[in-house]
Amino acid sequence: MSSSSRVAVVTGSNKGIGLAVVRDLCKKFPGDVILTARNPTLGQEAVKKLKEEGLNPVFHQLDINDLQSIQTLREFLKERYGGLDVLVNNAGIAFKVADTTPFPIQAEVTLKTNFFGTRAVSAELLPLIKPQGRVVNVSSFVSVSSLKKCSPELQKKFRSDTITEEELVGLMNKFVEDTKKGVHEKEWPNTAYGVSKIGVTVLSRIHARQLNEQRKGDNILLNACCPGWPRVMSSCSRVAVVTGSNKGIVLCAICARNSPGT
Repeated sequence: MSSSSRVAVVTGSNKGIGLAVVRDLCKKFPGDVILTARNPTLGQEAVKKLKEEGLNPVFHQLDINDLQSIQTLREFLKERYGGLDVLVNNAGIAFKVADTTPFPIQAEVTLKTNFFGTRAVSAELLPLIKPQGRVVNVSSFVSVSSLKKCSPELQKKFRSDTITEEELVGLMNKFVEDTKKGVHEKEWPNTAYGVSKIGVTVLSRIHARQLNEQRKGDNILLNACCPGWPRVMSSCSRVAVVTGSNKGIVLCAICARNSPGT
């Protein structure tokens, strides 16, 4: 067991908003903060950068598209900390607007990471969340505008208070299949990223509901957070500095134990 009994994990945190969240948590969270990255070299570079700032994050490799990688992190957390206090599901991808990759491929790749990868991490790590724990799923304000562009029938399904995880998975798969058939614009917005973040937001509502039903007395808060546009400061190093967008995420991660949650 670690000398610190409390631990926070931030996925996809070797750069951008994830790195900014790790930086803030290192200053404000009373425990170990684990910086994760798919590429160990990039992850270690980010840790070195933060240590030069006087902070002390811990690195652990994590590829949210690799179940074995997720399970390795799960076992590490169980053995070293006996569980998990804070989980920030930040890892995700977005194709650039000018990218020429065929849209069906963009859809499949984007949802694989942003929705299905986040779901896989949650499936393995949510059972480890300790009483009073905090979970933050990083969504996007783009999910709001994207939802408004869905058909009325889809909007009704996504907004339902009783939608199940299996139903949500079916809808996410349907979007990918509709893009392959070339018929997605009949019901869906023309943004794979936006649809993936609709999925993250709705998944957050489902998991929050389940936690409230199954572990009501544990006072676990799970929120989806839309950080908005980051302000990225130019940097000569490979680790850019992001300010502003991490604030809401960190507040959700360390909010008072008697605060109302999702």
